[in-house]
Amino acid sequence: MNQDVKKRVSQRLKIIEGQVRGLHKKIDEDAYCIDIITQASAIRHALGSLEDAVLENHLETCVVTQMQGTGKNQDKAVSEILSVYKLAKKK
Repeated sequence: MNQDVKKRVSQRLKIIEGQVRGLHKKIDEDAYCIDIITQASAIRHALGSLEDAVLENHLETCVVTQMQGTGKNQDKAVSEILSVYKLAKKK
């Protein structure tokens, strides 16, 4: 993984950890339901941003290398991209 991306993803994970702790606290304290939903939505959005960064890095590094190869490497790249695409459609 590109070191800049790794740093950004690591920072994003720290933020998400804090958000999850905050969500847990809201639930423990019987916070207003809308506040809980809002916090959960923020976490989902943060995870989506993390996924986007990792996918972009994968496409720019691993997939480019695989597509420059032949046969099984190209097939693997196409298969992985289709798997991620299908998974994203289920959301």
